[in-house]
Amino acid sequence: MKILVTGGAGYIGSHTCVELLENDIDVVVIDNLSNSSEESLKRVQEITGKSLKFYQVDLLDKAAVTSVFKDHKFDAVIHFAGLKAVGESVTIPLKYYHNNITGTLNLCDVMSEFDICTIIFSSSATVYGEPATVPITEEFPTSAFNPYGRTKLFIEEILKDLYVSDNRWNVVLLRYFNPVGAHESGRIGEDPKGLPNNLMPFVSQVAVGKLKQLSIFGNDYPTPDGTGIRDYIHVVDLAKGHVNALRHLIDKKGVHIYNLGAGRGYSVMEMIAAFEKASGRKINYRVTHRRPGDIAICFADSSKALNDLGWKTERGINEMCVDAWRWQSRNPNGFE
Repeated sequence: MKILVTGGAGYIGSHTCVELLENDIDVVVIDNLSNSSEESLKRVQEITGKSLKFYQVDLLDKAAVTSVFKDHKFDAVIHFAGLKAVGESVTIPLKYYHNNITGTLNLCDVMSEFDICTIIFSSSATVYGEPATVPITEEFPTSAFNPYGRTKLFIEEILKDLYVSDNRWNVVLLRYFNPVGAHESGRIGEDPKGLPNNLMPFVSQVAVGKLKQLSIFGNDYPTPDGTGIRDYIHVVDLAKGHVNALRHLIDKKGVHIYNLGAGRGYSVMEMIAAFEKASGRKINYRVTHRRPGDIAICFADSSKALNDLGWKTERGINEMCVDAWRWQSRNPNGFE
């Protein structure tokens, strides 16, 4: 089996490449390296002892994408590539819509041209908007409160329409909750360019001394300690979910939707406490105003993934924090 991984040099993409290679699946990566490093792919090959093929290609360059498909016969595409910062999407929405949606349209056009009709899409729990209750099942109504989430939701609808128009398509929509942690080797992990947008890399960089303090965006939410509650999932568990989806759904035409989450939530303050325990470092923080588009509580019901794909999370909050700290402490400047 040969898989094209878009955005494969990124955080989730690189960890998924490890799991694919370790399952004897051939991997080709395209990535424009706008928020990633080719070094991650070198380390993926070091970890696995196996090789992959890399092309520095932007999905907005349709001709370049086409040339990759001319070089390889793919069985499926795992589509991670896209801009992903909620806050930034509010300030530059047109860039998010153009990059994420146009890039996906180009990818699907080229897939159709080469008769490759299986796609696993990296979606997000943001498509649920602010749920009325938790845990969230796949049957919950969808909406989105920010441009990033709307790009995910619009792409889901585009892929559903694609299947309706052509029943040869096999569309898998994996709705992630909050990936954290790193590979246990400490060789690959989350390496955001510029100021981190997500909690764990920000906490990690404060702990290692790269940043002075963490900003907590709001402590007046209707939660036990006032800070937002999220479903954090170890990135390796998330990566394994893609392999399970491939194994179980590669020949099943249709639209398949799965939540990938741990099934419980932790508040910002709980995550800080767990990271302080794992690292032995004090995390300095200050409370500031809420960010536009953030919600109070979000965690998953992932029983459908367990029943259909045989997938569940295996790593808890302690492993998430220990692995994240191992990565950050050994790589204080990321892949540089």
